[in-house]
Amino acid sequence: MTDRQAYRNLSFWWDSLPDDLVGAARPRLTSSITADVVIVGAGYTGLWTAYYLSEADPTLSIVVLEAETAGFGASGRNGGWASALFPTSLGIVAKSSSRASAVALQHAMFDTVDEVGRVAAAEGIDCHYRKGGTVVLARTPVQLARAKAEVEEHRSWGFGPEHFSLLEAGEARERLGATDVLGASYTPHCAAIHPARLVRGLAQAVERRGVTIFENTPVTSIESGIVRTATGDVTAPRVVRATEAWTSQLPGSERDIAPVYSLVLATEPLPDEFWAEVGLRHGETFADHRHLIIYGQRTTDGRFAFGGRGAPYHLGSSIKPVFDRDTAVFDDLWRVLCDLFPAVSDHAVTHTWGGPLGIPRDWYPSVGLDETTGIGWGGGYVGDGVASSNLAGRTLADLIRGQHTELTSLPWVNHRSPKWEPEPFRWLGVNFGLRVMGSADGAEERTGRASRRAEILSPFLGGH
Repeated sequence: MTDRQAYRNLSFWWDSLPDDLVGAARPRLTSSITADVVIVGAGYTGLWTAYYLSEADPTLSIVVLEAETAGFGASGRNGGWASALFPTSLGIVAKSSSRASAVALQHAMFDTVDEVGRVAAAEGIDCHYRKGGTVVLARTPVQLARAKAEVEEHRSWGFGPEHFSLLEAGEARERLGATDVLGASYTPHCAAIHPARLVRGLAQAVERRGVTIFENTPVTSIESGIVRTATGDVTAPRVVRATEAWTSQLPGSERDIAPVYSLVLATEPLPDEFWAEVGLRHGETFADHRHLIIYGQRTTDGRFAFGGRGAPYHLGSSIKPVFDRDTAVFDDLWRVLCDLFPAVSDHAVTHTWGGPLGIPRDWYPSVGLDETTGIGWGGGYVGDGVASSNLAGRTLADLIRGQHTELTSLPWVNHRSPKWEPEPFRWLGVNFGLRVMGSADGAEERTGRASRRAEILSPFLGGH
């Protein structure tokens, strides 16, 4: 994709960018060069890493290589949650480290939500940051039991109501006036954002600090001390792989990450009388306690941005633009949104989009640096990467500079996930999991009982 304006078709977020953030195309790499650090991928992970490295040591020569344009991937297409969600359960994190380490990681995630807002304000990035927390509705007795169990589980780890609380039906409806609300769980640790404004503003911020970004420069291989492209190589003692779902397209990394699609729609701006009934007055993000994930927010111009999982995984970890739009999934998302808020059915959907997110085999994100090769990495966020990528960037900056800090001691540092199964077993397994979770929600609605199949599968999906 070379036409600058064509990038606006990637998502509502890209389409609503001001012209100064779309900007002119950056140059591509045309010859071999050297640097202190070379970063592959100009999404959140790569740009946060460049930001904190350049802040800590302005003398470093930092180069970022991007196959398309900064923010082309999930960073410019997600649902706009800067959340403290970590996809691996506290119990699983503790099992691989310790209870104290798992709690420290969660507190680091809490702090990271605020750090994203701090940097946005400091750098003048108007990413519509609104820290209103997340309301997760319970709309059936089974979902209410799940909400109560979730809050009790967090209590057992020492997190009080200032971190996670259970809302009674009236409190929940006051925040979010959906149908059939029986209650909700709530956490204040999430901010709604405009993701493309954040990533494009961050790219400009790192350039102001002397970082060089080469766009339209696909990487053909990442090796110790060198990153190769068709138009030149970058030699550097430190190399960072920040390619998330596209990691699966790199030679030797085909089974490291499974790219699974998440799709989103946006409505036209909705009238004030609609929002007077629905709420979301303080920038809250929202979901519910079904198994197959949904997520939404009220944008600053009064739209719903609403998305969810359900699109199939494609054989061979294939990533193609045609997969960004699946009519059946968009129809399902619209049905769910209208079920939650019937009055929205009188209004139009103006944008539909999607893209792949990166899932490691154990649903456990990681960040690290291999001292023997000099290759660092961050990713596998399972769709919760807006804030996690900031924590990864800060951690990589410490690791690359040889600093031993609280961040470099967190349990996700240097975690190694097992590889995904070879095809066709990967295709069968991932799509089976998606089908089970989708059918579990329907079964619970019909029977009023928790899905045994979903409970059995849950430990294989990160413990949720």
